[in-house]
Amino acid sequence: MRSLTGFIISGVIAIVVILTLFDGFYIVRTREAAILERLGKFQKVAHAGLHFKAPFVDRVRDKISLQVRQLDVMVETKTKDNVFVQIPVAVQYQVVEGREREAYYMLSNHEQQIVAYVQDNVRSSVANMTLDDSFSSKDDIARAVAASLRDNMASYGWDFVNTLVTDIRPDERVRESMNSINAAQREREAAVAQAEAEKIRVVKEAEGAAEARKLQGRGVAEQRKEIVEGIAAQYEMLRNAGIQESPETLMLVSQYLDAMVDVAGKGQASVLYMPSNPGGMADLFDGMRDVLMSNHALDESARRGREPKTRASSGQVRQAREHFNELREQRRGDN
Repeated sequence: MRSLTGFIISGVIAIVVILTLFDGFYIVRTREAAILERLGKFQKVAHAGLHFKAPFVDRVRDKISLQVRQLDVMVETKTKDNVFVQIPVAVQYQVVEGREREAYYMLSNHEQQIVAYVQDNVRSSVANMTLDDSFSSKDDIARAVAASLRDNMASYGWDFVNTLVTDIRPDERVRESMNSINAAQREREAAVAQAEAEKIRVVKEAEGAAEARKLQGRGVAEQRKEIVEGIAAQYEMLRNAGIQESPETLMLVSQYLDAMVDVAGKGQASVLYMPSNPGGMADLFDGMRDVLMSNHALDESARRGREPKTRASSGQVRQAREHFNELREQRRGDN
């Protein structure tokens, strides 16, 4: 009987020892911290590894993560130009190693505290900006929120790695109005650019036309210059050939023949009436000869003193024409 009682007692003692040893050891994982209390009072902070605590006296109150966390906060506020917007803010933060006690005990709900600071800073910053300014100042808003969180939450053992303003969301009707305004501005810029291009094209065409007329004028001037020089050269050639009295008359006759050739070759008319019989051609050449003779007679008269040696008077020209007509009629009668 005594042996049985001793065996039971030994078994109970063994169980108690085993439970005691089992309760005395605990494990903390990497990037975690264990808050150890003894009889309800903070004892220490244990980090990654195997640890021993006094059984039934010490207990692990909680384990907190040392990893970087992210808290997404949606802030609804109003801009300076009275537009309501929603601004999502992402806050990345972690517990400062060595200050796990403050992070765990000093705030009952650290997330609510962070949300309150974020909302307060975003609303105070955006209230001084217009809607357009808020879109271009997202980084400024994020920096202001991060600075406020670091200043106010550092004493509680929290470190803020980064703060991001991920978007600015105005009301749907405001967004549609902004898109309409942007579309109208782009259409106006496109119209201005198109008008400017058309203006440049017209100006360049006008400059090209002016330059073409300028070059054409130079060409006409050069052509006239060449004609004058050619006529002077022809005068000189006729005088060298012995025609001293009136070379201009012969030149006029030759130019008449050249003009008839140009009319026949380049004129728009398809029919040109010319004398078809030999007599008509003879009359044509006789008339040219009579003009030369009459002009020669006028020059002879001028040399004899009846007229200065310049150009025949209108009466002499008329007499020469009448004489020419009489000669032509006589030849026609003979034929």
